Amino acid sequence: MTQPILTAFPPRFQTLAAWLAWQEGLHVREIDLGLDRVRRVFERLGLQPPHYCAISVGGTNGKGSSVAMLDAVLRAAGYRTATYTSPHLTRYNERIQIAGAAVSDAQLCAAFQRVDDAREGVSLTYFEFGTLAALDIFARADLDVAVLEVGLGGRLDAVNLVAADAALITAIGIDHVEWLGPDRAAIAREKAGIFRRGRAAICSDREAPATLVGYADRIGAPLHQLGREYDFEIQNPGWEWRSQSRTIHALPWPSLRGDYQVQNAAGVLMALEVLSARIPVTVDAMRQGLSRVRLAGRFQVIPGPLEYVLDVAHNPQAAGVLGATLRRWPAKGETHAIIGMLKDKDSVGVFAELADLVEHWHLVRLPGVRGSSGRRLALELSPFAAANRIAAYEDVDAAFAAVNGCAKRGDRVLVTGSFLTVAGVMRLLDAGDVIENRQDNQVNA
Repeated sequence: MTQPILTAFPPRFQTLAAWLAWQEGLHVREIDLGLDRVRRVFERLGLQPPHYCAISVGGTNGKGSSVAMLDAVLRAAGYRTATYTSPHLTRYNERIQIAGAAVSDAQLCAAFQRVDDAREGVSLTYFEFGTLAALDIFARADLDVAVLEVGLGGRLDAVNLVAADAALITAIGIDHVEWLGPDRAAIAREKAGIFRRGRAAICSDREAPATLVGYADRIGAPLHQLGREYDFEIQNPGWEWRSQSRTIHALPWPSLRGDYQVQNAAGVLMALEVLSARIPVTVDAMRQGLSRVRLAGRFQVIPGPLEYVLDVAHNPQAAGVLGATLRRWPAKGETHAIIGMLKDKDSVGVFAELADLVEHWHLVRLPGVRGSSGRRLALELSPFAAANRIAAYEDVDAAFAAVNGCAKRGDRVLVTGSFLTVAGVMRLLDAGDVIENRQDNQVNA
């Protein structure tokens, strides 16, 4: 193993905000898949092999929920855990958590400095810098298990520097086609790149493309596929999970809303099953973890005179699942949607999935060069909704104010399309004076 860099340089920045602002412009491209650059820095940091059990989680949809469930169950079993996820919603610190708590600004700044010291001029993307910082923090922590969410793709993602003890791939949909390919077959092959020879691979997509199965066979990664090596059955109440070696009865519904969360939970239990010799988990811990798991922005319901539903769905597959969940819990009144999306997302496909569930559309411009404008989204929505039902805004704040001015008591506000959209509304909802004013307006309506 390469020895870590010991040279100490003066700190480049003193605050987390300054570090993050600098990282945003460090590399010429925001997304630059490939492991050569980041591996050089990884090796100079001396980060391999990890002393903890590592679980990597890839896929298109359901990654964040699966990470949260793994973490909740493992903590219920008494293990000291860490998680790495992206993107964040309100604070960058959310990305790196130990024992269920976000790391501090000071920990992040110290890790960023160590990564910077080890770079020796190597250019890193924002995501690569953060991934190396997370792995550096984990290497210095007293951990039993780390659960690592893969970013974009898998094969060439910075998280794939870690040879995980088990790799879980969730539902595979069409997203990031510029980088991963135009169809599920190509995307699945990229996702499968996190598999390792001789180490367990799990897939919670019941219709996994043959490219994923073939890759696992080719490299000798024992694959456990939903509907083949393991499965689940919905019961009333609860659900049942079974593998080739055992059945677990009377499992509680995950506390995350949506029928699809049982599918995610089934993959989580299979991952724990294949690692049971190293990190045994009791059935009681499974039940406790599934009952306690929390994750912001996944069909997160905020009750009040206006009911807010926050969901980070940003591709057609995720929007379809969101639509199914909305039908299961229908609104009392009309539904207003605040939607902002990135230019590289299939907004037309998302609108098609949600068109019959929304009466009023509030489309917003997202910040940054990748953000689509509200006017562009309005044009793409036009085949699905009448013009008098569509309004475009320059930012989330303007749309939020408009909705609170026109929605009636009992209406639902759906916030979706991007992490950025959800984060923007979450910020406004967290402002106590905004919530108070909204409630006063609706009471008087």
